Amino acid sequence: MTILSRTSFLGVKTMSNLPYSPSRSGAIQTVSLSFFRFSRGIDRLWALTMMGAARFMLPGVPGIGFWKLLGSGTGEGFTPIPNTGVYAILAVWPDAATARAQTKGAGVFRRYLARASESWTLFLSPTSVRGQWAGDTPFEITTPVEKGPLAALTRASVRPRKALKFWRRVPDISAVIGADPNVAFKIGVGEVPLLHQVTFSIWPDSQSMADFARRDGPHARAIAAVRDGDWFREELYARFRVIGERGTWGGTSPLEHIKEEQ
Repeated sequence: MTILSRTSFLGVKTMSNLPYSPSRSGAIQTVSLSFFRFSRGIDRLWALTMMGAARFMLPGVPGIGFWKLLGSGTGEGFTPIPNTGVYAILAVWPDAATARAQTKGAGVFRRYLARASESWTLFLSPTSVRGQWAGDTPFEITTPVEKGPLAALTRASVRPRKALKFWRRVPDISAVIGADPNVAFKIGVGEVPLLHQVTFSIWPDSQSMADFARRDGPHARAIAAVRDGDWFREELYARFRVIGERGTWGGTSPLEHIKEEQ
């Protein structure tokens, strides 16, 4: 079976024909994306130091594959000014059971949970992917496209000489996404300030995501500028089916209004 998906800045518009290939055991690769909010100054300082220290802890977590420690920008993350109160960990696991167990029980995750004033973890199953992340292809399409909430992730390594042009575009794109009544959640995070950026958003279904990507406006113009100007050294576009969550963000589940509509 081959899945044809359209991907773009949000994960829509370029073609991917990677095969859907579940493992013989039936296990489905699961990606976790954990967000942590730190309120106290001492906890924010701790979280900043963990951007270095956790690099030595995460490789030892049983079952973990590809992983990344991510900081955020101010507001919803779509600014070059660091937000010292919000951090995230992205990790790839062999199955959902391992993902759920380790993001709650592994020592490094327990440390984050103990310090954070709020946390929210999403469990995701890849449905399409194109490109690489730091030279790796971290996500495997192990689930077919189904109805229900979808997440879009874009990771870009921005060429230093193009960084100013890139960041001039971002606020307009963020405003347009935020004004779309369909988007359930959006955030900008990154590995390296200004240069290694990740955009992440959640949509009720593939149609609403595709409608936004095709619409003329700041987003479409930014995509054209990226292509014409060769802004990125490396790109990755991925889409996921949202298969679960744990915790809250802003006192509630960002997916709540999607659940109510379905």
